[in-house]
Amino acid sequence: MRRVILALPAFAFLLIFFYLPLLSVIGLGFDPRAIIQILSDSYHKRIISFTFAQALASTLLTLAIGLPGAYVFGKYDFPGKRILKAIMTIPFVMPSVMVALGFILLFGKGGPFGKLDILYSWKAIVLAHAFYNFPIVVRMVSALIERVNPSYEEVAMTLGAKGFTLFRKVTLPLIMPGILASALLTFTFSFMSFSIPLILGGYRYATLEVDIFTSAMVMLDFKTASSLALLQILLSLAFMYLYLKALQLYAKREEQKVMRKPERITLRTALWAVPYFLLVSILILGPLIAVIYDSLFYTGSFSLEMYRRAFSQEYNPMFGTTVVRTIANSIFFGVLTVVISILVALPLSYSLVKWRFKGKVIADALATLPLASSPVILGLGYLLIFRRTPLYGSWVVVALAHSIVAYPFVLRAVSSALVKIKENLYEAALTLGANEERAFLKVELPLASKGIIVGAIFAFAMSIAELATTYMLARPEYTTLTLAIYKFISSRQFGPASALAVVLMAISGVSFALIERMGEEVW
Repeated sequence: MRRVILALPAFAFLLIFFYLPLLSVIGLGFDPRAIIQILSDSYHKRIISFTFAQALASTLLTLAIGLPGAYVFGKYDFPGKRILKAIMTIPFVMPSVMVALGFILLFGKGGPFGKLDILYSWKAIVLAHAFYNFPIVVRMVSALIERVNPSYEEVAMTLGAKGFTLFRKVTLPLIMPGILASALLTFTFSFMSFSIPLILGGYRYATLEVDIFTSAMVMLDFKTASSLALLQILLSLAFMYLYLKALQLYAKREEQKVMRKPERITLRTALWAVPYFLLVSILILGPLIAVIYDSLFYTGSFSLEMYRRAFSQEYNPMFGTTVVRTIANSIFFGVLTVVISILVALPLSYSLVKWRFKGKVIADALATLPLASSPVILGLGYLLIFRRTPLYGSWVVVALAHSIVAYPFVLRAVSSALVKIKENLYEAALTLGANEERAFLKVELPLASKGIIVGAIFAFAMSIAELATTYMLARPEYTTLTLAIYKFISSRQFGPASALAVVLMAISGVSFALIERMGEEVW
């Protein structure tokens, strides 16, 4: 009974602040006539088709960029490997609005790659998605390459297999679960992406997520927005189901106890690996360097003018608040997100990992479902639920929305840490006279602290980077740093936007460094 009481408040939180808003969207959108009208409308059909096409193209480009790096990291050891792997993780923790700004500076008319003419097109969207998601491929696939039992390859080599034949016949089937899982996760993230298509694609290359946002916030057509959201929910659930199936295969491969000993990198491999890593480093660092450069140079000379403009009301397009307040708001929401996410994720992850009970599979699915929902749909649900209540527009609603967005990653980090704790340590504490609560506090909680800290850092970084729910729910006085940057971009003030993006980059960079130092995975 005590176990039920422990997990009940967390499930109640999800019920009230995730499932009720989600059900309100589904209830309003579940109208066959509205859905048929959407599917027969040429504009919406084009958007749905483009959403699938860009997600598929993004996934293929992400695999093309990520798999060579995964192969090198998984098979070889070389100087600077740890630093290079850390650099390749940077995109995943960088806020999308900042990356979009970097792409505008690089590929805009005045940028160094402006002649490529890819800005405000599907090409920019696909390239930005690949920038974001290829670290997932590198991490997941390299982890399986490290676990390929060398005896399989040795047996194949004695039978005459070598080179690409050895890789295709032996290695590839063994690492295929990692490729499938990372590809499905990349596809899902690209399918539900919001900031990148909104900023780099505009309404000409709008995705389903942008269409939902536009219908609700611009057209004030909540019926159409909810019907579009229902379609996206069904599709994203199908993608997440496939991802979870692939993840099960991935987990079985990851349990492989025999770890391959890293080989010294060969000259033949280095000849293509060095140019590859140089190009990837340019892809990763290029947008970040462009933002920093744009913030520090004015009319070709070093200057802090853009920072002065960013913090000046004269150039401030945010109406109702100041830049200092936006930074304070971002930190405030980040701290609240950490507290709420951990309070919800810790009891849920503990109950799902440590306890056996009927309906555990269903409970696990219900607890992880927020991962398959998008911030735009969550924001729409909050609009439907809270728009006629005193909570609408308040900081409370924004903090709750940020927590729901960040919570699945905290759950993943904490669960991963709890799984690694050996059961006999807990049992030994019980035999020494400790009750269940004391055994948890004295034994399991300290051992899981690393995962909890990583989850907390990731929750803070997710809150700092969140745009959609803040845009849809916050009053002007609760504008965050991310939303301020977007408003500067929208008003074509790229210099002040770059100055604020550097501040955001610093906060996200510290979060990334701490996560990397902990060495825990959250995807």
